[in-house]
Amino acid sequence: MNIPSVRKAIRLADWRILSRLYSSNSKFLDVTQNEKTGVSTISLNRAPVNSLNLDILRELKESLEKLKKDGSKGLILTSSLPTVFSGGLDIMEMYKPDIKRCTEFWNTLQDTWILLNELEIPTVAAINGASPAGGCLLAISCEYRIFVDGKHTIGLNETKLGIVAPFWFQEPYIKTIGQRRAELALLRGDLFTPQQALEIGLVDELASSKEDALAKAEKYIESYRQISPRARAMTKKSLRESMIQNLVKNRETDTVVFISAITNPGIQTSLGLYIESLKKKAK
Repeated sequence: MNIPSVRKAIRLADWRILSRLYSSNSKFLDVTQNEKTGVSTISLNRAPVNSLNLDILRELKESLEKLKKDGSKGLILTSSLPTVFSGGLDIMEMYKPDIKRCTEFWNTLQDTWILLNELEIPTVAAINGASPAGGCLLAISCEYRIFVDGKHTIGLNETKLGIVAPFWFQEPYIKTIGQRRAELALLRGDLFTPQQALEIGLVDELASSKEDALAKAEKYIESYRQISPRARAMTKKSLRESMIQNLVKNRETDTVVFISAITNPGIQTSLGLYIESLKKKAK
């Protein structure tokens, strides 16, 4: 084994030894904290594609609430699956929905988005695979994004599913890649390769592997060691507060619009066709 390989093995061993289980009752998340650095890692773990249903969102919301209280030095959001970060919102929560459950699903997504955006600690998305739609939303809710290079894509592609990305999906997307580029991407449902995502500023760095992405994520968080946590937190709040409050003030209307949209017969037909296409691909 050559020297670089030995060093890499040591780094991985160090990560595993220093990480302890942070939450033992999660079904769809692996949550650890590095005892050496104080950085917490939340890994989505709902096979086959980490689709975001009510159950995983409940767990993610609970984990983020704990992070606000436990003194973590930073958060890395990633996936335990080898080729997928998150396939986005679970279509089955929206297809022929139970309205009560669907309303809770949407409200929990809203809460999770707010929590992730308002965390004062550094947050990094280590995107180790495909990240369309809701997966992209989670990634851009983190302040720094590292995308593992490969044959996967990222973006808000809702129009290709026959639905509309809500305003609180659109706003951070526009802030990240710019008004004109975001407008075209949202209209066309564009998905971007890692290199394209880097070029347009949708992600901040590329990584050669998940391990490389995790190491770069730790390095990003470490870069704030000499920065006042209070000044950093206040600056982040000033940058994101108007966007967060826009959803807080309009969440009931947003929920009504969502329920009205997904119960529209035309959208139900589009979702049904999309589900059938997935079934054919799986065969």
